[in-house]
Amino acid sequence: MTPSITQAQRDFLISIDTPTVCNLIEIVAPERRGFGYTVRHLHCPFPDLPPMVGFAKTVTMRAQDRVPLGEAGYMAKRLDYLDYVAAEPQPGIAVIQDLDDIVGYGAFWGEVQSNVHKALGCLGTITNGSVRDIPMIPEGFQMLAGSIAPSHAFVHVVDYGVPVNIHGMAVRSGDLIHADQHGAVVVPLEIIDAMKSALPGLNAKEAKIIEAAKAGAGLAAIKAAMKG
Repeated sequence: MTPSITQAQRDFLISIDTPTVCNLIEIVAPERRGFGYTVRHLHCPFPDLPPMVGFAKTVTMRAQDRVPLGEAGYMAKRLDYLDYVAAEPQPGIAVIQDLDDIVGYGAFWGEVQSNVHKALGCLGTITNGSVRDIPMIPEGFQMLAGSIAPSHAFVHVVDYGVPVNIHGMAVRSGDLIHADQHGAVVVPLEIIDAMKSALPGLNAKEAKIIEAAKAGAGLAAIKAAMKG
């Protein structure tokens, strides 16, 4: 069964940042508190873009060594990979794990790949590898990357539709991802409505604590606000 979300669920997720998504997951699915999100810094060249909410198109890649297949064989693989990216569920987020010993040795992402993937329904990419061509990336295409580098070296797709891990975030093909300048998190589809219901309470609790801190009412007032 192809995973999907309603427009209302998508609008809700886009309206909040990734730290808030993590907070809400902790509330409604406390067993998820310690995993399912990136745990190391990712460069975000476009921090002012809204959050990405899309389904993972998982890929592994290498760039240090030449393509092991002949050029004709590899072209067939690349064309099949594009079929995978363009297929449902949509919109997609290309989640690419760099397998090289020197991660980021060659950039999969640049002007060409970002335009191609955007045309096939991708909102952006999340990769532990490198990106380049920052000024030429198409408008609205988000990138979260382990590094920024100048060359694509011998970059090639190793496999796709396979489990990947990006800075501690384990991702399967078709997982729903929420990502912004802070990082990314896998969102279980079955808890989205519960997350939405929990948001007003979370906002009220945080606002009460912040108000007490800003009001200068002192330690006792802050403690009282934190107790609820």
